[in-house]
Amino acid sequence: MTVVQASGVMALAILLSRVLGLVRDAVISRNFGLESERDAYVAAFAIPDLLFFLIAGGALSAAFIPVFTRYFTTGDEKEAWKVFSTLATFMGIVVLCFVVLASIFALPLMSVLRPGLPPDVMRQAAQLSVILLPSQIAFFLGGLMFGTMNARKHFLVPALAPNIYNIGIILGAAVFAYWSGWGIYAVAWGALTGALIGNLLIPIFAMRRFGSAYTPSLDLKHEGVRSVFKLMLPVIFGLSLPGVYAIVVGGFGSFYGQGAISALDISNRIMQAPLGVFGQSLAIAIFPTLAELFAKRDAAKFLLAVSKTLRTAVFIGLFVSAMLFVLSEDVVRLLNQYGKFQEVDTIRVAAALRMFSIGVFAWCAHPILMRAFFAMENTLLPILLGTVATGIFVAMAFLLPTLPFDYGVFSSARPEGMDFQFASLGLSVSIAAIALFAMLLIALRRKLGRIDGRRLAMLIFWGGLAAAGSAALVGILANLIPMSSGDGLGPNAVSLVRVLGLGLAGTWLFLWLGRLLGLEEATYAMRAIGRRKSSTEEPPGQSQ
Repeated sequence: MTVVQASGVMALAILLSRVLGLVRDAVISRNFGLESERDAYVAAFAIPDLLFFLIAGGALSAAFIPVFTRYFTTGDEKEAWKVFSTLATFMGIVVLCFVVLASIFALPLMSVLRPGLPPDVMRQAAQLSVILLPSQIAFFLGGLMFGTMNARKHFLVPALAPNIYNIGIILGAAVFAYWSGWGIYAVAWGALTGALIGNLLIPIFAMRRFGSAYTPSLDLKHEGVRSVFKLMLPVIFGLSLPGVYAIVVGGFGSFYGQGAISALDISNRIMQAPLGVFGQSLAIAIFPTLAELFAKRDAAKFLLAVSKTLRTAVFIGLFVSAMLFVLSEDVVRLLNQYGKFQEVDTIRVAAALRMFSIGVFAWCAHPILMRAFFAMENTLLPILLGTVATGIFVAMAFLLPTLPFDYGVFSSARPEGMDFQFASLGLSVSIAAIALFAMLLIALRRKLGRIDGRRLAMLIFWGGLAAAGSAALVGILANLIPMSSGDGLGPNAVSLVRVLGLGLAGTWLFLWLGRLLGLEEATYAMRAIGRRKSSTEEPPGQSQ
C-alpha cells in the first residue's frame, strides 16, 4: 500500500471515527447538557487518560514500530516477534498493576487532577473513573497489535477500532442510560464495552490473519526491547502533548465553575477532529515509510517525504483554523444544541473553540514532525522542545486570565453574568502549539540540513492571508443569513446552511486566493478537482 493509499484509508477511517465522536458528544449533550453530571463524566477520564498517554497510548507503538520495522526489513522476523511478545507480556503486567492501583486511589488522584471540583462531583468522577480504568488494558494491548499491523502497512483494522469505541459510548448514552436508569454511569459502561471489543477482541482475531507469533516472554535484556524502552520515554512526551494539555486544561478549568470543564472538553474535541483526520492520518501513514527510508539510509527520499506531507497538512490546517474560528457558534450549535444543551451553552463552548482553533494548523503539523524524529530514532530534541512548549502553555494558562481581554468579544450574544475567562485556556494551548511547531522545524532543519523551509514559510504566510481573507468573507455572508428564533431545530437548520454552504464557498475562495498568491498546494488541489484526477497523481508540491 502506497503512502497516498494508506493516508486515504486512514483519513476515511479517522473521519468516520471523528463523525461518530461528534455524534457521541451530541447524544451526551442532548441528555446531560453542561450540567454537573457531565462535568463528573468528563473529569472521570483524567485518570485513565493520564495512564493512556503515559503507557497505553500511541507512545509505545510509536517507539515500537521503528524497531519492529528494522527487524522485518533485515529479514529477522523471529526477533521482531520476540520483541513484540516481551513487550506485550511485561508491559501488560505493568498496565494491569497501574489500573489496580489507580482504582484503589481514584478519589485522591481525582483531587490532584481536578482540584477545583465540588466534593460531590469529585466523588462521582472517581466512581466513574473506576469503571473506565480497565479499558486501558485493552488500549495498551490493542495499540501494540496495531503497531505490528502498521509496521507491515496494514492500516484498516487499527483505523476502525476507535469507531467501535465511539459506538459503545453512543449506545451507552442513547440506549442503556434509559433502559438501566443508571444515567451517566451507563455512558461509562458503554465506553468500557466499546474499548474491549474494538481494541482487544477484534485485533486478536485480526492478528491471526497477519501471522502473529506471540509467545509469553520477559526477556527484557533483548536488544530490540531495550531499544524500544530507550525510545519510549521521549516519545511519550512528544506524541502525548495534545492529551497532556487536555488533562492540564481540565485541571485549570475545574476552578471556573459548573460547565467549564465540559465546555473546554467539547471545544477541544471539535478542534481535534481535523487534527485526527488530516494531521494524524498523514503521520500514521507516512511513519512506516520514514522508518524504512531511514533504515535504508535514503536521506533524499526521507526529506522529500517529510516536506510533502508537512506542507499538505499545514495547507489544510490553515483553512480549517480560519473556518472553525469564524463559524464556531454554528459548528457548536449544529453538533450539540439539542435537548438540555441550550443556546447559552453554545455561546459558551464557541468562545473556547475560537481560541482552540487558532492553533489547529500547528497541531496538524506536530504528528508529522514528531514522527520524522522518531523514525530517525532521535528523541532527545523532541522531549526537550516538548517540555519547553509545556512550560509555555502552563505560563500562558496563569497569565492570560489576568489580562484585560474579553474572550467573549466575538460572540453573537452575551448572556447576563456570563464569564468567558475560561476560554483563555484554549488560547494558551494554541500559543504553545505554534511555539512547538516553530521549534520543531528549526530542530529538524539542523538535523537534516534542509527541509524546504522557504517553501514552507511562503506557504504559512500566503496561506495564512488566503485563509484570513476567506474567513472574513464567510463571516460577512454569515451575518446576512438571519438566525431562526426560539427553540427546536430552526437554529440548527440555519447553522447547517451556514456550515455547509459558507464552508464550501470558503473552500473555493481559499483555493482561488491560494492559487492567485502562487501556492503550489492550491494549484494542485484545483487541478485535481477540475480534472477529477486520480489519487495516483503527482503529490502536492511537485507541480511547476
